[in-house]
Amino acid sequence: SLSLSQIKFGNGEWLVGSVRYERKYNLPLPIIIPAVLVPMLLIIAISVVCYRRKSQQAEREYEKVKHQLENLEESVRDRCKKEFTDLMIEMEDHTNDISEGRIPFLDYKTYTDRVFFLPSKDGANDVMITGKLDIPESRRATVTHALNQFSNLLNSKTFLINFIRTLEGRPDFNARAKVYFASLLTVALHGKLEYYTDIMRTLLLGLMEEYVHSKNPKLLLRRSETVVERMLSNWMSICLYQFLKDTAGEPLYKLFRAIKHQIEKGPVDAQVKKAKYTLNDTGLLGDDVEYFVLTLQVLVQGEGPDITPVKVLNCDSISQVKEKIIEQVYKNLPYSQRPKVDSVTLEWRPGSTGQILSDLDVTTQKEGRWRRINTLAHYNVRDNATVVLSRVQHTQQSYDQNHDNHEERNALLEDDKVFHLVRPADELDEMKSKRGSIKDKSMTKAITEIYLTRLLSVKGTLQQFVDDFFRSVLCSGISVPPAVKYFFDFLDEQALRHENVDEETIHIWKTNSLPLRFWVNILKNPHFIFDVHVSEVVDASLSVIAQTFMDACTKTEHKLSRDSPSNKLLYAKEISTYKRMVDEYYKGVRQMVSVSDQEMNTHLAEVSREHTDKLNTQVALHQLYRYASKYYDGIIMSLDEDPAAQSKQLTLRLQQIAAALENKVTDL
Repeated sequence: SLSLSQIKFGNGEWLVGSVRYERKYNLPLPIIIPAVLVPMLLIIAISVVCYRRKSQQAEREYEKVKHQLENLEESVRDRCKKEFTDLMIEMEDHTNDISEGRIPFLDYKTYTDRVFFLPSKDGANDVMITGKLDIPESRRATVTHALNQFSNLLNSKTFLINFIRTLEGRPDFNARAKVYFASLLTVALHGKLEYYTDIMRTLLLGLMEEYVHSKNPKLLLRRSETVVERMLSNWMSICLYQFLKDTAGEPLYKLFRAIKHQIEKGPVDAQVKKAKYTLNDTGLLGDDVEYFVLTLQVLVQGEGPDITPVKVLNCDSISQVKEKIIEQVYKNLPYSQRPKVDSVTLEWRPGSTGQILSDLDVTTQKEGRWRRINTLAHYNVRDNATVVLSRVQHTQQSYDQNHDNHEERNALLEDDKVFHLVRPADELDEMKSKRGSIKDKSMTKAITEIYLTRLLSVKGTLQQFVDDFFRSVLCSGISVPPAVKYFFDFLDEQALRHENVDEETIHIWKTNSLPLRFWVNILKNPHFIFDVHVSEVVDASLSVIAQTFMDACTKTEHKLSRDSPSNKLLYAKEISTYKRMVDEYYKGVRQMVSVSDQEMNTHLAEVSREHTDKLNTQVALHQLYRYASKYYDGIIMSLDEDPAAQSKQLTLRLQQIAAALENKVTDL
């Protein structure tokens, strides 16, 4: 095992000595295999144990979440039952009022004024609502006589059809003008509703031909893009007024009152118009506002010693408190006859001295550039406190004092921003949010969505009232107004004349002519039929129910997902039931005994006789003539080209009317 080592380098040689080499040692296989497998098996075992533990933990988490969801569902269900029970108990007073005939229905004139003209650009100041025409007394008799002649001219079918078609042919006669013109025409011809119906039918037949042959027939009556489409809306409004009073009005009023009552049970931000209890996710107050209910003992100055208890919230603004007090104290009066919030003052009497409460004053809290609107909590008003409601006296002294209060309020608002319950993000907050992490933003979104369960709670509470209204509207049988049967039969007859009109298209025509054209409008605007005030927060919830009604009337199946709007998800369970109700309603109306032209004309003549003298017919004629004057040359040209118009000398008659109304000599 020893060997001698010798080194040579150049010419030299050296003997180093003996070198020993180690022998290579080989491990036996029985030792190698266990050394490799044991650690491997150990790692696998540890992995399996960790996996099982993780799986069990995930399963426990799943069960925990499932349990939480079940508890949440149960709590929402219980809350809905409780809220519904409370609402039904608290609605008993309103039900008693309703049974005693206290539903504040508007009279026919106010109803038609609001339906026809309130959406116009001048709103409540529209001349058709005020009825005031600026005509000199010296010319009043001449103008009245000329307007009567113009009325006779409008009762010539040849003239009226030419008049309408000439205006619709002008590019500057826009959609708003068409709607307004049609409403003027409805009032002007109200004395002869059977003639109005004949004109409407004639124009509709022309519109149908146009859509069936050159456009998509399903789009017919979808919008009010023509005069006749608005005429149809007004015709439905006229014919269904009595049905509203006799049948559908009560469930609609109960629904409106229930929504209003439910919303006012929780905080409502007076500035951003959002509420804790609502059906609309965009109008949901996404913050937990601490509040509790107070009962105020209200004494009305100058109306006796009687004290009225009124429930309010300590987080209500002073204006909101006034509204609730006025509504309770004057509940037997319609809204238009009640004092307005700005016309009353509220005084709190905690002791021998009193304190005037207002939304903004020198005690208003300030947070940077923001001022918080005063609430009862700000003034530290306690439960069962006595407050005095008094009307503002319109004397010179009170005017000066009121003027000073406005000056003070304006001074407070000059450089400041105002909020009520939730302060909006200002510039600094916006900068911070831009720098905020994605995690923070997702957390904020998640927290906001927690409050969506409130929508379910409100929806469950109001469900019975929604169902009752839908049933009253979609109930076929003896309660169906004759106008609905008459017009639906007219649509069915016209559909049979065209090969490319199928059942789905007929369904759409009926939906566009009645539910979408009339019922949705009334549902979204209860103040069109009732003497009530519809606040923005109530309007937001009514819009959700109106959208549900619209969805129920469509044949299209909406596929819902987690990304669908909350409003559609809210009534996803009920929508199929509502769709069946609509189908059965259309089917039921079709199976009813037909309404003949004579029967319909008799009904229309009765409506004309009962209500025409209440309307501003002369004002409508005067406003209509302004269109005739504006498009005078075009109308004259159209009449000159029509042989039927020439034979009746319609051009001459229009020229004579123009001479009288415009006080000028024309070349006759």
